[in-house]
Amino acid sequence: MLDYSVGDLRVLRAVVQRGSFTAAAAELGYTQSAISKRMTALETTTGHTLVIRERRGVRLTRTGEVLLRHATAALEAMEDAERELNDEAATQVRPVRLGAFASAAAGVVPRVLARLARDQPDIVLTLREGTSAVLTRALRAGTLDLALLAGVPGHTPPDEHEPALEVETLAEGPLRVAVSASHPLAGRRRVSVAELTGERWVVARSEGQERLLGVWPGSTGRTDAPYVVRDWLTKLRLVASGAAITTIPDVLVVALPPDVRAVNIDDGSVERRRLLLARIPGVTRLECETVAAALRDAARPLLERERA
Repeated sequence: MLDYSVGDLRVLRAVVQRGSFTAAAAELGYTQSAISKRMTALETTTGHTLVIRERRGVRLTRTGEVLLRHATAALEAMEDAERELNDEAATQVRPVRLGAFASAAAGVVPRVLARLARDQPDIVLTLREGTSAVLTRALRAGTLDLALLAGVPGHTPPDEHEPALEVETLAEGPLRVAVSASHPLAGRRRVSVAELTGERWVVARSEGQERLLGVWPGSTGRTDAPYVVRDWLTKLRLVASGAAITTIPDVLVVALPPDVRAVNIDDGSVERRRLLLARIPGVTRLECETVAAALRDAARPLLERERA
């Protein structure tokens, strides 16, 4: 039997979850060289290459996927045992680890937390916010049970790994533009793409830094985007001040502050976004199903608004 180091297995999980040796080192408090050495030790133990380092991050080999699946189960069992040994009350709670992209975390998750606190106080829901790519990796690494991901119409799996993630569409709605309450476009039922010409945008960068998120897709001409920020609070405060506008998914409309308005854009072919619930196949614990049902209920107003 191979003798695996628990520390090395934790390194493997962090590398996959974070997507790079550098990010894993930051999470675990190691140097990057230490992460490299521990991954080399793990590959020596198994006799196989486990990850391939590419320009955009790391990619698991088939052997790496097999080891990660079993390592995740082993680490979770050890962590559960530690919690129970240190806290007798831990046996009375049922933890569920949820991930969500920022808009869903603001627009959907608070209603779920309120419902669980009222109806299922024994279920302890933890939340991790991240991009869909980061959350997908966390699902694969076994550090999340469920994840709310952003998607677009058309069947494109969140990743190309096997087994394929179980993905359910909870809601679908139009992409909109957020403007200040005093903006000339505020209060209009529909605005044409041409009327967005000359506007300033507040944006974020995609994970790979290739494109700007927050500009209307397919906008022509030079994009005036002097404000590049990471969090929605800053984005929406800049919008409220009248300094810029930005795109928002339908899921965020319910969480907009009163000094920001959502505007529908008429571009001939409506840009749409989906709210997806993803999980690893076989995740059927009762508490996970309870949280999934609460997420469906929380997303239902989005479907009803779309049908209205």
